[in-house]
Amino acid sequence: MLLDTASLYFRAFYGVPDTVRSPDGTPVNAVRGLLDMIAKLVTTYRPTHLVACWDDDWRPQWRVDLIPSYKAHRVVEVVASGPDVEEVPDPLEVQVPVIREALATLGITVVGAAQHEADDVIGTLATRSAVPVDIVTGDRDLFQLVDDARDVRVIYTARGMSNLEIVTDAVVVAKYGVHAAQYADYATMRGDASDGLPGVKGVGEKTAATLLAAHGDLAGIRAAAAAGEGMSAGMRAKFAAAADYLDVAPRVVAVATDLDLGDVPAILPVPDEAAAQRAREFAGRWNLGSSMDRVLTALA
Repeated sequence: MLLDTASLYFRAFYGVPDTVRSPDGTPVNAVRGLLDMIAKLVTTYRPTHLVACWDDDWRPQWRVDLIPSYKAHRVVEVVASGPDVEEVPDPLEVQVPVIREALATLGITVVGAAQHEADDVIGTLATRSAVPVDIVTGDRDLFQLVDDARDVRVIYTARGMSNLEIVTDAVVVAKYGVHAAQYADYATMRGDASDGLPGVKGVGEKTAATLLAAHGDLAGIRAAAAAGEGMSAGMRAKFAAAADYLDVAPRVVAVATDLDLGDVPAILPVPDEAAAQRAREFAGRWNLGSSMDRVLTALA
């Protein structure tokens, strides 16, 4: 089970009242919410391995170099020597170190990679896994990793933790009219305002799906447009106008699958009594209460 950790703790932050606070007044709603999510996921799906994947760089410079608008609307401070500062509500930002400490206290492996996003860590671990994989996220971009043959699926959280959706290739086809293996090309053409990706002007979801059904992939579509085969003059003009974007966008949209992450100790931690006691003491300091109890029970 690979957790898109930031996706989950953002959802927890907005889903749990911020009146939940530690004894010193620090909000801990995102921490408690994330622990409750992990407890439910472990109890429901019984993973043998668990990794909390982390955004070491939420907006990698190499992606920005290719498409300068990539996530630009989320930047609140440009940093020359490291990752730009993302717009994060102050009451959530102060909880992120507590989340890291809570995961460490529980023995849950956290994995990030320099100059890469959590999506890239997930893509690498999912691709190299020798066992079935569940990817937990609210981000549609990770649908590109769904692979029925290798038993890689997405547990999609967009409709809430009480209405989780298991995404397989058939689900992607039903939703978008494309196979999971085509999803990155589909997203490239459609664009995504939330990521600052303009897409191909005049090509929406239905048109992108129709083109992929006819030509297989983005390379096939561009070849057909260049050759003037099986495509209207107007559509060919749209792809010609978007040529510079299409030359680089596939590299931005595709998640990395070949990072050097070393040996990742991913076995699901089962805390012994001493570890459980340390976790309870940590919970006491931060007023995590029943949330920590639930996750300890789930892991045990």
